[in-house]
Amino acid sequence: MAFNSVIKMDPQGGWYIELTDEIEDITVRCKDLEEYMDKIEEMGSQYGPGVEVKWSSDENLHPAYLDEIRSKMAEYQREVNEKEGE
Repeated sequence: MAFNSVIKMDPQGGWYIELTDEIEDITVRCKDLEEYMDKIEEMGSQYGPGVEVKWSSDENLHPAYLDEIRSKMAEYQREVNEKEGE
């Protein structure tokens, strides 16, 4: 496995994703999904297309935040699939 993504509560309100490259032992904090996708693409470029990502969330994460992230990820995946189909 190369990456670990943990969805966490932001003490200032909302959520963030802590992205860790377990091979290089580098961790970055992503404030939104756009930043997360940019970082995982940047950090994963050295590993090629077969990057594996393990997802988890903090126990105290509000379920609404998890639903929001799932929805945004599904939307992102649809956009990627549409672009690949062009």
